Parts: sequence; structure tokens; C-alpha cells
Amino acid sequence: MAGRRALGRRFGWLWAAYAVSAYGSGLGFGALPLIAVLVLHCGPAQVATLAAAGRAVGALVAVPIGPWVEFRRKRPVMVAMDLIRFAALMSVPAAFALGRLGFAQLLLVSVVTAAADIAFKAASGAYLKALVPPADLLVANSRFESTTWTSTTVGPPLGGAAIGLFGPVTTVVADAVSYLLSALGIRAIGGTEPHPARTGAARLRASDLLEGWRHILTHPALRPLFFNAIVVNGLIMASQPLLAVLLLGPLGFAPWQYGLVFAAPCVGGLVGSRLAHRLVARFGQDRVLRTSGVLRACWPLGLAGVQPGVPGIVLVIVVQFGLVTCCGLFNPVLATCRLDHTGPDRVARTLAAWSIGSSAAIAALTALWGLLATVTSPRTAIAAAGVLLLATPLLLPRRENASQDELRTSARVPESTT
Repeated sequence: MAGRRALGRRFGWLWAAYAVSAYGSGLGFGALPLIAVLVLHCGPAQVATLAAAGRAVGALVAVPIGPWVEFRRKRPVMVAMDLIRFAALMSVPAAFALGRLGFAQLLLVSVVTAAADIAFKAASGAYLKALVPPADLLVANSRFESTTWTSTTVGPPLGGAAIGLFGPVTTVVADAVSYLLSALGIRAIGGTEPHPARTGAARLRASDLLEGWRHILTHPALRPLFFNAIVVNGLIMASQPLLAVLLLGPLGFAPWQYGLVFAAPCVGGLVGSRLAHRLVARFGQDRVLRTSGVLRACWPLGLAGVQPGVPGIVLVIVVQFGLVTCCGLFNPVLATCRLDHTGPDRVARTLAAWSIGSSAAIAALTALWGLLATVTSPRTAIAAAGVLLLATPLLLPRRENASQDELRTSARVPESTT
């Protein structure tokens, strides 16, 4: 079974470090907005600002990070970003204990963690490409995706229980400690990593800042995937706060019901990620990307019809399960496609540019959809996002080079499954 393939001790440490931080993030899911509401008694406008501005400013801060990461050894960068996130998050319980916690600090922590997250993803993607043979990249990415959805399934409910028992900053502490443990796991990988060679000037150049976007926007396969991904992710994420307002407000869902309708469907992400390698081996990377990309756009419109009570719970679970299953299939194949089509000398810049674009799109659409919901209603805004999502498959690659896909599949993908 490919899902049980031994990818080596060093990958095992990398996966373990990722799992620890993923479960910590699952426990701390939504912790900063929750603290803003429960501790600082912030209103909807401030909570929306915290969600949107943190991503937007974090993405802006991260613009020079991609080139900076590209020309440095990746493992020390990953350790440094983990430690930065640990320190930033631990400042929240420290300030809370001293009675000095304020909204400005939450906003700063959100910005710092967002920027560090972009840098970590850029470094880890480049490191993975160097660590794992090309034929095993999809297996590795599927394992990361499975871990993400598993942690999302169990983390938020446990985090909510922990907050109820131990207080509002409990999950922030857990999230912070997970980054510290992740840093230790990455340090334990060991081995040597050559310092990336650089030609030309030693200083950061304007061309370095643009290289990641230049590669994405001029590549015939990555360009449509990039625009599809940022629009789909932006519309889905922009709808989530509005769905929370609708479920917990007019529809009267209890907090445990709200947690259930979002946690239970995450099992679908595990299912989709486990199917990814098998489906790519049978149908090819391009076809799986297009099919799963089309299917994931079909589900969210159904959320506009949610009603109170058990029928509403069932509807949200079914819709979310279908959406998450398609995303769990699409995401690792997309991650592998990005690495396949990007040379080792520009991986960090490309992944940083991709993350920055995604964060900026999510921030902009979250703010815009919050305004739309204010002018109309949350249900109307959710329906509008669902309708627009139906058009996003038009952004996917339209042409398939069958011969290249078959060659890539036969060269990269063994016949075993995940």
C-alpha cells in the first residue's frame, strides 16, 4: 500500500512535527476571535477586522519573505518560524495573566503568525521537494492532507471543551506549545542541507520579489490553478463567518451543534486525501484536478437553504462532507502539481507568492462579504458566494496533454495506493 510506504526516517520526523503543530492548531482553531469576544467584549466589526486585517497585513509583510527563504537552508528557517509563532502566541496568555491584554496585541499576533505561516509553508514545500523522490511527492502530500483533516475533526471540539473547563486562553497555550514541539521535531530530522547557491548580487533584488508570481502567471498549468484556488478558497472562507452568524443567531443552533456540523464532515477530508494517489494512478493528475475542482464548487450553494432543527443539521453536514471530501482530494494533488512544475531554485518564492495571493484574496473577500451581509442578509451573501462558486470551474485548465500526463503518471506514480 502506498499510504504505508516507508519514506524514510527524516520524512517521519517532518511528518511528526507537522502532525503536532496541526493538532495544536486544531485545538486553537478560532482562538483569537473567541478571546476577542469573550475577554475583550469586541463587536462584530472588530472581530471581522481581526480576521481580515491579520491575513492581509501578514501577507504584505510576507512579500519579501519568499526570496529570503529561497536562498537559505530551509530547515533552520522552519525552526525559526515555529519559534516565532510560539513566542507570538505565548504573549497572549502572558498579557492575559497580567491583565494587559488588548485588541491591538491580538491584531499584532494575528499578523505575525500569518506572516510566519507563509514563510514556513514556503520553506517546508521546498524542503519536501528535496527530501522526497518525485514519485513519492503525492504520497507525502496526501499524508499531510490526511493529518490536517483528522486534526480539524478532533481539535475544535476538544478545544471548545478545554476552554469551558480551563478558561479562554487555554487553547492558545496548546497551540503555542505545539509549535515549540514542531521546532524540536524538525531539529531532530538531522542530516546535512547544503546552502542554496545564488548567482548575481547578494542583496535582495526587486526581481526576486516578483519571481514567484512571474513563474505562476506565465506557466500554462499553474496560472489557471492559481486563480481557481484563490477565488474558491476566498469565497468559501468568506462564507464561514456568515454561516456562523446565521446558525448561532436566527436559526438558534446550540454551540455543540455548531461544532458538530463542522467537525463531523472533516472525515470527508481524510477520505478524499486517501483516495488521491489511487485516483491519480488510474486517471492521471490533470483529470483528477479538473474533476475534483468542478465537484467542490457544486456544494456550498446548498448552505443558503439551511433551516432550523435536525433538518438544518443534516443539510449542513451533508453539504460540508461533500465539499470537504472534494477539497481533501483536490488539495494534495494541487500541492504535488505545484512542486512538479516548479524548479528547485524557485520553489520557496513560488509557494510564498501562492500563499500571499491566497491570504490576500481571503482577506479581501471576507471584508467584502461582511459588507454584503450587512447590506442584505447573511443568507443572501452565502447564496451569492455559492452562485459565484459554480462559475469557478471555468478558471481550471481546459486542455490536457494526454501523452505528457501518461508519461508523468507512469514515471511518478506506482501502482500501489494510499
